[in-house]
Amino acid sequence: MGEVNLWRRLGAEYLGSLFLAALVIGSGIAAQRLSPGDIGLQLFENASATAAGLFAIILMFGPVSGGHFNPVVSIVDAAFGGLSWRDAAAYVPAQVAGCVSGAVVANAMFSLKVLELSTKHRASAAHFLAEVVATAGLLLVIFALARSGRPRSTPAAVGAYIGAAYFFTSSTSFANPAITVGRTFSNSFAGIAPTSVPTFVAAQVVGGVVAFAAIRVLYPGVTPVDAADVLVPHHVQQPPDDVSCAAAPTEGHVLLQTANPALLDGQEKR
Repeated sequence: MGEVNLWRRLGAEYLGSLFLAALVIGSGIAAQRLSPGDIGLQLFENASATAAGLFAIILMFGPVSGGHFNPVVSIVDAAFGGLSWRDAAAYVPAQVAGCVSGAVVANAMFSLKVLELSTKHRASAAHFLAEVVATAGLLLVIFALARSGRPRSTPAAVGAYIGAAYFFTSSTSFANPAITVGRTFSNSFAGIAPTSVPTFVAAQVVGGVVAFAAIRVLYPGVTPVDAADVLVPHHVQQPPDDVSCAAAPTEGHVLLQTANPALLDGQEKR
């Protein structure tokens, strides 16, 4: 097994992050228009679309890059040895750029200003705690499945967790610095004011540290091999050596050769 080319992985992280931001922001705009005046229903619609869409996006791009779409996931993965620090450093700007691009696409799809800073202030002590909890929980889900040999369940589990965390956290579970930055560029239901970003990102980093410590305690056997499957396995099958490519002789060939080797060459002795 070998790693997929870095540029292909960065392309997958960029596109996956773009789809993620377009999904979160676009479904929020649609919810506002479909259910005006009913914030509870708007949040339900936004959460449902995000949960289902995240599942699909991880399935789409996960086999190429792992489907991180989240700097905290990439950094914690690198801390466990599943991703090199060089690659993690390359993943982060691709994820941020993808989320900003996704915000632009979502705005354009709904005929809004392509770039418009959000005025929705979200920073508070309660939101800080909520983001710590949301981020730590997300990482625990991911690494618990990787450690227990169930990484193929991760897309569904991550989608379900994020969908639920929309409702059990006061911050609606951003849990991702890249999407936090991207959502500043849409003055819509899912937006966040730039002044609130430092609070959210700091909380997400703290959540990552808490999760790393908790994973060390709960799953002390996490190895780089386990971490390499975060979120989903994304290795390419190496072509076999020329020697191993040769077809093994069948039982019939062996018997035939034993009985009369010349028959295999089409030169039976007379």
